[in-house]
Amino acid sequence: MTYRNVFLEIGKSPAEIEQRVNDTFNEIFYGADRFFETTEDGSMGYLVDTGNNDTRTEGISYGMMMCVQMNKKKEFDQLWKWAMTNMYLEDGENKGYFAWSVDQSGRKNADGPAPDGEEFFAMALIFASHRWGDGEGIYNYGLKAKELLRVCLHHEEMYGGHNMWNEDGLIKFVPGLEFTDPSYHLPHFYDLFAKNCFDEDKELWKKCAAASREYLKKACHPVTGLSPEYSYYNGKPYPDHEHFGGRHDWFYSDAYRTIANIGLDYEWADKNTDFGKWCKNTANNLQMFFESLPIDKRRGIYEIDGTVLEGTALHPVGLAATIAQASLAADGEIALKAVEEFWNTPLRSGERRYFDNCLYLFAMLALSGNYRIW
Repeated sequence: MTYRNVFLEIGKSPAEIEQRVNDTFNEIFYGADRFFETTEDGSMGYLVDTGNNDTRTEGISYGMMMCVQMNKKKEFDQLWKWAMTNMYLEDGENKGYFAWSVDQSGRKNADGPAPDGEEFFAMALIFASHRWGDGEGIYNYGLKAKELLRVCLHHEEMYGGHNMWNEDGLIKFVPGLEFTDPSYHLPHFYDLFAKNCFDEDKELWKKCAAASREYLKKACHPVTGLSPEYSYYNGKPYPDHEHFGGRHDWFYSDAYRTIANIGLDYEWADKNTDFGKWCKNTANNLQMFFESLPIDKRRGIYEIDGTVLEGTALHPVGLAATIAQASLAADGEIALKAVEEFWNTPLRSGERRYFDNCLYLFAMLALSGNYRIW
């Protein structure tokens, strides 16, 4: 498979692109503003959510994906050992899942999972198995991925709890609640899960991939391309303002990831399908929406129909990164302009740098042709 290097298209040389990707990884993991830390004995590592002073399955699994894409096996194994040692739930109603929040001492802050962590764990483990081969115990990456994927689909029958995907093949926000998060929908992952799971689950993962692609068409606004943070299964924004820290029916932090995922799906999957055409159209619509805004309104808060609300983005660098990653699917001058703007945007510093800079590195990998299927 040939991976598009969009940075070449804006005139950057192969050498400077490679240097920029490596510098970005090194800053996050080892630089002055790093948020990768290791235990005293060096056997485990974790990415710190610098805005909340904890470690999350989101961040640990993101870090594992970064490491397998960058061929950083040592750091990958440190992160995976942290997850299995401190996050894995050995018993209780969520047995077999991972606690979504753990403090830096390794103490669990929660006894439940966030499904985006599990799906990134599984995908990163599959890639690690293919890239480096399987080891023993927790480092038998391929087996651990298969076991996790089975638990996600069959938790109710295995342990009496809640599955992470509903009967229609749609991922839940959390296993016990019946709504979803558009940015959790990764059909390009589910295509690969179907090829790397236990045989009896192949058709279920194919069903999940098809269901998520149909869902995303409903969740993204047909004119702006914007999606909400949370939604009902029919794509309608979820209006609960009393729980989970306030509003999530708008285009805000979590939602930035949706268009980046759509861009990666377009890169990895068949571009000539109806969904591939939809991806291109949606990416173009989203980039045109931001291009149409006054410059001082381009890092704001929005209803998914494009209504500009009061306030500014909590993660403006992450927003720039995901708008640029949409260029994997988008075309034309606006797409390349978004990539140029992202190239000229530095990594974020300060307490909120974790989320922004994770999205930043993923966009660097994707737009340089280095976010690959292994």
